[in-house]
Formats: sequence, structure tokens, C-alpha cells
Amino acid sequence: MKILVVGSGGREHALAWKLAQSERVQTVYVAPGNGGTALDTRLVNVEITDPAALADFVVAEHVALTLVGPEAPLAAGIVNLFRSRGLKIFGPTREAAQLESSKDFAKAFMQRHGIPTAKYQSFSDAAQAHAYVDANGAPIVIKADGLAAGKGVVVAMTLEEAHAAVDHMLSDNAFGDAGARIVIEEFLAGEEASFIVMCDGKNVLPMATSQDHKRLKDADQGPNTGGMGAYSPAPIVTPAMHARVMREIINPTIQGMAKDGIQFTGFLYAGLMIDSEGNPRTLEFNCRMGDPETQPIMSRLKSDYVTVLEHACNGTLDAVELEWDRRTAVGVVMAASGYPDNPRKGDVIDGIPAETAECITFHAGTTLADGVLKTNGGRVLCVVGLGDSVKMAQKQAYDVVDQIRFDGAQFRRDIGWRGMK
Repeated sequence: MKILVVGSGGREHALAWKLAQSERVQTVYVAPGNGGTALDTRLVNVEITDPAALADFVVAEHVALTLVGPEAPLAAGIVNLFRSRGLKIFGPTREAAQLESSKDFAKAFMQRHGIPTAKYQSFSDAAQAHAYVDANGAPIVIKADGLAAGKGVVVAMTLEEAHAAVDHMLSDNAFGDAGARIVIEEFLAGEEASFIVMCDGKNVLPMATSQDHKRLKDADQGPNTGGMGAYSPAPIVTPAMHARVMREIINPTIQGMAKDGIQFTGFLYAGLMIDSEGNPRTLEFNCRMGDPETQPIMSRLKSDYVTVLEHACNGTLDAVELEWDRRTAVGVVMAASGYPDNPRKGDVIDGIPAETAECITFHAGTTLADGVLKTNGGRVLCVVGLGDSVKMAQKQAYDVVDQIRFDGAQFRRDIGWRGMK
């Protein structure tokens, strides 16, 4: 059978890499893909991004199933379009994807359905937003309402930072329409975790737990990014915590969407903050697999993912049990010079070793032109190491990171540090 993965990042490379391992798969197409998917002989890049043209491609090539990686096509309604043409696709509809595409929608939804989250207010008027910041003090969190490629969140530790973020988003129009409305919410302290499940409309299948590292520099310093690395499993999500998150956050979200007349299918990603008393609250929802969490999660998945996806599309996820590698996976992101504000493109990449049972390098912002691999985005690579402990997985990953060269490469040296405490 043939499968299409929509997207060009590290998440999509990892998903396509996993799908291509199935004996049932003839070809995995990646649209538009990246330099890494171009180099993988099991994958075929397709230079199409328009959803209608992708649907035509699926029909012409007899593609059995489509999996959508990034948020933008979901928010634009690619699932609605494919389903209207009778094509099998895994992902949320445009209506369901509002949980990610509008922070204001998501916060109002959580409040309405009693899902634990930070208290908040939404603003499109800068003066009112500034007054709210002054009334509530710092630390405080400022978020662009719409999609801002992981860069629309400012955790302001001072009033000065908070006011600057309000002006940047509302007055300077830094994120265009995505920042025409902002959400200001209370700062939550604790430890973050990524809780990702697959939903078929009624059944929920949890993926392995993971933890992202949002800050650019070691010890969680520097600006927020789309994610500088992740590891799986996350020790903070104990079996008791897992059951609690399912009971208090995941199931009420799926049921709440149904009550609101929206059937949720696809990945649901709850970004959690777990406080010192062990109470989980929802920082945000994504309607897709996380990036870079997908890379370590897929590296640990032992089940045939094609079969899992078929059940997801057919509404039979309750028939699936996932099998996981008992090892820990640590994924280290190597980012371009100037990331996150002004990532540089066009630097030549050298030294990526062949994949082994202990280490895989997934590509994100890369391009292959005339046989030369170059940087083509902010987050360039994600190197995943596997080992019997966080420390051993770290060593596998960093041994490979130290072999890879491109000018201005930025990466953290401490991915997985909380798991070693």
C-alpha cells in the first residue's frame, strides 16, 4: 500500500521513517519533505503543498491513507476536504483544530467544560491588556491567539517584559492576524510534560509520555523556542498521574468537543504543568504530534504503525495495544545560527553518521540540492539516542551531535536533565 505524510519537519520525517518500516508499505510519500526524506531510499518527496492538489495526487497514485503532520493544513481544513472526496485521512477537522488554532477558543472551551488550566483573559485592545498586566503583576504569560509556529508565547518574568510582549503582538502586529487578539494568563510553576493521545472520534489511545525543553539554552535559560529537545518516557508522569490526566483532562476534552457538536479525530496533545503538589493543569492543546517529542516517541514504538493508523481511521482504536521499547530515548535538536529570531539558511551540513540501533538522526530544516545537504530552517536536525537510562541515551545522542558540523549550530547539552534527578 501507499501512504502520504503531509509536512516537512522533523516530526514528519520520524512518522514517515516509522511507517516505511512496515512490510505492508510499498511507498511513503512526504509532501513536501526535506533533505533527510530525500536521502532516505524508502521515502519519496512530493513537491505539492496545496490541499486540493494533494487530494488529486492521492487519487491518481491510489494512496490508501494520509497522515497530516503540521498544524497549518489542519487549521486550513485539509481533513474536511479529503473526507468530502471520500479519502482516508488521519487528523482533526478545521472545527476540531480550533483547540490549537485559537488560544481564546481553547481557554473558553476548558473553562466551559471544567478542564484544569490557568486563569486568563483575552484582549484585542492594547490599553486594556496593559491595565490587566499591571493589575495582575509578573510573572505572567502572554500568548498570540492564533498559530505562530511555536513562537507566539512569552513567559514574562517582569512587568517590563510583559508590557513589551503586549506591544510586540498587538501594537507592532508582529504575528499579523495570529496576534490580533492575545490571551494573558496566570503563570503556572512546576514541571512540564507532553501528553499525546490518538483519537478516532470515540476511542482514545495514549502514546508514550515525553518531556520537551522549550528554552534555547542549558538550564532552561534564554528565549522560548519551538523545542530544543525531548525525551521519552517522562518520569514525572507516573501511572497514577497518567490515570489522573486521562480522567481530568483528556477524556473530558474529547467528551466536551462531542457535547459542542464537534467529533474529535486525530492526535490530541495536552501540554501539562504539574505543580509541586502533583496537580496537573493544561498549558495548551495541540491537534498534532509534538515536535520534537515525535522523534523520541517514534524511535521507541515497536508496533506496526500502519496497522495503528488504519484502526484510527476506521474508528477501532479500542482494538489496539501499543508495544514500546523499554529503553529511554533522548532527542537533541541542532538549530541554525540565529534561531529562534532570525535563523540563517544555506549552511552546509557534514558528518551525519548512518543510523544504528542506538541512534537515529531525523531531519527538519534541511534541503538537498545537487547532492549537497544544507540548512533550510530554524530547527535543522534532531539526533535521537536510545539507552537503558537517560544518561546512556544522552551519551548516544551527544556522541553523534559532536560528529555533525554546520556553521553556527546551536544545541543544548542537558536534554533529559529532569529525568536524571
